[in-house]
Amino acid sequence: MALYPAFQEYLRKNQPRLLAIWGKNDPSFIEPGAEAFKRDVPEAEVVLLNAGHFAVESQYKTIAAHMIRIFG
Repeated sequence: MALYPAFQEYLRKNQPRLLAIWGKNDPSFIEPGAEAFKRDVPEAEVVLLNAGHFAVESQYKTIAAHMIRIFG
């Protein structure tokens, strides 16, 4: 967490393509955390999946399709 300010500054300065894929049922990383990326990168795409903390295990095909669409 100590590096968050530097990370956020990098995002603001560089405006990289940003895809935030979130499990909307994750009790640790809640939905507003995903949406917060848009403050630093307004063009960021936020995808909320019907998943929990381990979305990459339960929704890997959906996540891969989004990654290919954005970065492929």
